[in-house]
Amino acid sequence: MKSNSAIKTVVFDLGKVLLDFDYGIAARKLSRRSRMEPGPLAHLLSQSELIYRFETGRLSAREFFEEVRAAAGFSGSFEEFAECFSNIFTPIEPMVQLHERLRREGFRTFVFSNTNELAANHIRKTYPFFADFDGYVLSFEHGVMKPDARLYEVVERVTGCRGADLLYLDDRPENVAAGAARGWQAVLQEKPETTLTALRRLGVLNQNGAAVGGAT
Repeated sequence: MKSNSAIKTVVFDLGKVLLDFDYGIAARKLSRRSRMEPGPLAHLLSQSELIYRFETGRLSAREFFEEVRAAAGFSGSFEEFAECFSNIFTPIEPMVQLHERLRREGFRTFVFSNTNELAANHIRKTYPFFADFDGYVLSFEHGVMKPDARLYEVVERVTGCRGADLLYLDDRPENVAAGAARGWQAVLQEKPETTLTALRRLGVLNQNGAAVGGAT
């Protein structure tokens, strides 16, 4: 990364950057109405081919529900499933506050996330800050997931920016590497404190933590 106080566009990953999440919460709730134990159910919901198909838009929310119901023996309704599956998030407050500071200073901000229809709908209804972005690139709406280069191309089209004009925050090394390979100024989020330090080094924040260098 190079210092660049002229950055005006910041691209945020969602999970583990702005919102923490735990599929174990959903698995424990759903297992009470299923024949599958929480551990295998958490794997089904978060790491299986099934979630990949859901987060690339190959399955609708209803189709995903039917697949999980068949695999896990879930006996509840779609509405019960949707609530349990999606209500797994907790705001990462220092990062939400960072976004607020950037917006106040005129930065353009975008969400760039591997996610799904149920999670996105829940987040829109639950967290007001989610409405305060200039645009959204969500994997299930584009048929492809990070770190596939095609989704990064969508970000460049949506933002109208390329290369070092984009500051990108993500918690996955492979996603950060894919952004850096395109010349983006990519920051790996390990914890909020290290991200804020990186933004001070880039000149996006001053030493007091205030945002600087946004659009005027």
